Amino acid sequence: MDLEIVDQTEQGVPEERVTMVREILEFAGKTIKLPENTEMSLTFMNNEGIRKLNREYRGVDKATDVISFAIEEDPDDEDEIVMDDELRQEIPMNIGDIMISVDKVADQAEYLGHSYDRELGFLAVHGFLHLNGYDHMEPADEKVMFDLQRKILDDYGLTR
Repeated sequence: MDLEIVDQTEQGVPEERVTMVREILEFAGKTIKLPENTEMSLTFMNNEGIRKLNREYRGVDKATDVISFAIEEDPDDEDEIVMDDELRQEIPMNIGDIMISVDKVADQAEYLGHSYDRELGFLAVHGFLHLNGYDHMEPADEKVMFDLQRKILDDYGLTR
């Protein structure tokens, strides 16, 4: 998986945390059998930056912990490029972008009584699963997503 990580925070995210996020997302990609040529990005932000995005794209004028912007193919797109399976495997597929507020990571880790790394990993995997079509709007979907999320975190070694 090709993962671009951007740090827009004022304080800077330590390299070991950037490495951990990269590793856990690669682990999650292997867990759900994501094609190797998948592309995505993750941006670390402060509360103010994510608040602006939340207001602009979701109409909610407050900071949130994670926002995912999935790049979805429109099945009714008349301009869709038709290609054979071999070519499709060669061309990278960009699944979207994840934004995480490091301020919320710290606040929620303290509130929930677990480590900063556990909360950061949780939010990264949560956003990643949203990019891959998982959601938690219905109870049955929530169970599937949250069970998979817990399995990825536990198998990676970020237990509560």
